[in-house]
Amino acid sequence: MTVIDISASVMQFLLAFVVVAPLLGAAAALLPAPPGLKGKSPDQAVLRHGVTVTGAVLIAAIVLAVGFDHDHPATMQATTDISWIPALDVRIHLGIDGISLPLLVLTALLTFLCALYSYFKLPAGPSPKAFVALVLVLESGTLATFAVLDLLLFFLAFEMVLIPMYFLIARWGDGQRQAAAWKFILYTLLGSVVMLLGLLLIGLKSGTFDMVALATDNGRGLTTSVQVIAVLAVGLGLAVKTPMWPLHSWLPDAHTAAPTVGSVLLAGVLLKMGTYGFVRILLPIAPDGMRTFAPYLAAFAVVGIVYGSLACLALARTGAKGDLKRLIAYSSVGHMGFVLLGIATMTPTGVNGALFANIAHGLITGLLFFLVGAIKDRYGTADLDTLAGATGAALYGRAPRLGALLAFAAVASLGLPGLAGFWGEMLTLFGAYSPAEGLSRPAFRTFMAIGAFGTLLTAAYMLIVVRRVCMGEHTPHSRLSPDDRAPQAADGPQPSGAAGARPATTPQLADIRTYEAVAWTPLAALTVLAGLWPAVLLGLTDPAVQQLLAGGKS
Repeated sequence: MTVIDISASVMQFLLAFVVVAPLLGAAAALLPAPPGLKGKSPDQAVLRHGVTVTGAVLIAAIVLAVGFDHDHPATMQATTDISWIPALDVRIHLGIDGISLPLLVLTALLTFLCALYSYFKLPAGPSPKAFVALVLVLESGTLATFAVLDLLLFFLAFEMVLIPMYFLIARWGDGQRQAAAWKFILYTLLGSVVMLLGLLLIGLKSGTFDMVALATDNGRGLTTSVQVIAVLAVGLGLAVKTPMWPLHSWLPDAHTAAPTVGSVLLAGVLLKMGTYGFVRILLPIAPDGMRTFAPYLAAFAVVGIVYGSLACLALARTGAKGDLKRLIAYSSVGHMGFVLLGIATMTPTGVNGALFANIAHGLITGLLFFLVGAIKDRYGTADLDTLAGATGAALYGRAPRLGALLAFAAVASLGLPGLAGFWGEMLTLFGAYSPAEGLSRPAFRTFMAIGAFGTLLTAAYMLIVVRRVCMGEHTPHSRLSPDDRAPQAADGPQPSGAAGARPATTPQLADIRTYEAVAWTPLAALTVLAGLWPAVLLGLTDPAVQQLLAGGKS
């Protein structure tokens, strides 16, 4: 029984509104005088417009979640099915179930928080109008990816996010932003071309592009060889977006160069599109092909877990290219490895773990990138040597609430029991212990052991980051250039007396500001809620996953 009885027509309208409203809002943002609340200047007015549109979309997504029939989460709800291109049997087919609803709400939440944060802390760039329009187009494409039920519409929505993210990195980023943006767009476009061929193969061989019909058929209309080719082609494009090792190399550069809100949306939302495609398309539509590639997918996943953790450990310990944003980006390679491992088990336990880890990663890593952006604003750098090496630079002494929240996000990321990061990783490891029929148990138990070792590495590098940044670590000044030390010197009183003497008092930084608290508190609160009450999320995903793996049959 739903909490509030909302008619089917209202639910249909709400889902269509969630998908289309950001796109209309993006067009309105480019008008000479965008509608919405007026500000003291045109720039402030368009930023308020962005907050208004994303806030309306978030409210609609929450109402959708409240009106969702939680007794039947495996059933597609709020569906719209309209013929669009009859010659190809392409339809505007929308709907949500227990798998897509959490991702829809997460996307709406993160985009609203990014718009709110940008209203107070807009990244340096050419035009607030263009910035707001790009963020709204990005939101529309991501929401559409999680809501559409037609393969070709899925591809269009999947590609819709690339250009906005390219410009957010190239025009509002810093450092090597042009190179990072080009690397991002080239990797993802090349993967998408191959993915399109695989989607066309599925549609032409089965006679339909409807994802619900294909999932119900459960691969019976496709030969094993067609399924293998389709999984190879579609999986390659999805793996680039996930990102799976060794197709991940665009990610650290993109995160390092992107503005704070760009990194939050990239990690919290865009990476989920790839893993969602594995669950929504490949698992139910091409199960024989997935079974063929599952051991290889699991192997790449655990290599990514260990590789990402070792890269983070190296960055945390040595400071070589020790940008804190880069470290968090490499951590995403490891965390998404757990998601891929859960999918590769092809079991309800593993897939539920993958979906839970998806949401947990979006909450925790989104919070981490917000925090790292705030630290970079205050110190003038995100270099770990600089953050840890200057006298009196420890966050606990200079901005205690900011340091405490960074420590909280770090222990959540390493999978501390009681927080959201724990359950996804644990369930994926349980799934690997007992994979689906036809998969090698010894191989997957080996993968499980390697993945468990990766959790230890994650704990190691996250605790080193907390020790260095929050508690302070006095690296010899010979390792720091004068430019590196400048941000710290400018923040507080200068030492008096002999050269190199310590200041009498710890220099203070601005602690968490009001708008930062408003933007970050929902992420921290949901991280605790999901950790203490995982049944809220698993109660949605489990029935839908059970039905998906069974071929759409109850």
